[in-house]
Amino acid sequence: MLQRFFIFCSGADTDILSTCSNGERNKYAGIGATVFFTAVMAFIASGYALFTVFDNVYTAIFFGLIWGLLIFNLDRYIVSTIKKRDNIKSELFQAAPRIILAIIIAIVISKPLEMKIFEKEINQVLLEEKNAMTLENKEQLALQYTPKIEALNQDISNLKNEVVQKETETNALYDTYISEAEGTAGTGLLGKGPVYEEKRQKHDAYLAELQTLKETNAAKISSIENQITNLNKDYNESVTSSQPIIDGFDGLMARINALNKLPWLPSFFIFLLFLAIETAPIIAKLLAPKGEYDYKFEEGESVVATWVTQKVTQRKLLLSTDSVMNQEIYEDIKSEEELFRYKKQKAEELLRLQADSFHSTQIKGL
Repeated sequence: MLQRFFIFCSGADTDILSTCSNGERNKYAGIGATVFFTAVMAFIASGYALFTVFDNVYTAIFFGLIWGLLIFNLDRYIVSTIKKRDNIKSELFQAAPRIILAIIIAIVISKPLEMKIFEKEINQVLLEEKNAMTLENKEQLALQYTPKIEALNQDISNLKNEVVQKETETNALYDTYISEAEGTAGTGLLGKGPVYEEKRQKHDAYLAELQTLKETNAAKISSIENQITNLNKDYNESVTSSQPIIDGFDGLMARINALNKLPWLPSFFIFLLFLAIETAPIIAKLLAPKGEYDYKFEEGESVVATWVTQKVTQRKLLLSTDSVMNQEIYEDIKSEEELFRYKKQKAEELLRLQADSFHSTQIKGL
């Protein structure tokens, strides 16, 4: 039962192979087993690759099964169409397109399994890329908000400096009128004279302006600080909203790019392994000597080709002979006077009938 299934997988003619030796059947069962297990590997590889895309087990299994059947059909077709020849160069020329197709299939099959085998290393590369993308994302978003925040901080600094400058001037006036009262500066007279009053009034005016300036600038600073708080809030919200996109940077293409950043030698050997598996049926059939099945298959093809060629040749001869005979027959008929008189009589009768019919039609139209 299992042997018959693998023979079916090899694409061999079961009717012919049933008349061959057991060794010949085992050879094609081995080729069919290779085709079958290659399709199984294709199903596993495509299932994993599609799982990374759809993130759904049932969808991955469904499409993976379709892909596995497609690879199975292709491999079975490739193996079944390779015919043993007496010339090795002819066999290689016949197998060359199929080997190229096998290489393409091996690449498609091996890549998803490489991603699974090196999953931990790929995750590390993706983690580093995500961290770098997170920092880059913050820097890019900061370019939108930092200039505005710095400008607002500069406005706060200017308002504070304005208050400090006013305080300095007020304090200087305070020192001036105190020195005048003590007699250590100004007029040098001890006591609170007219000059002292004048300087005291000037200081009080500056002090009132300072108080007003403090209140006004404090309100402005509070408003600016609210703007800075809102900008920082918007920045944090932008970072938070964009982070899931970075965290989701885990698709098929991202993993393939991450795999390409790993050392190439292990991936290359895995590719060679799958290439050997995929081309094994073709190589086995090329290397195997011409067996009993090949001779019988070639005999069957030869019988059909000879029979078809014979039928075509017979039809051509029949057509040629029939044409010659018809030509001679019609040449003989052409010289028969009795036949000529008979056809002339019938033609005259036909012309009379046509004339009578035309005449009747014309009369009815009057």
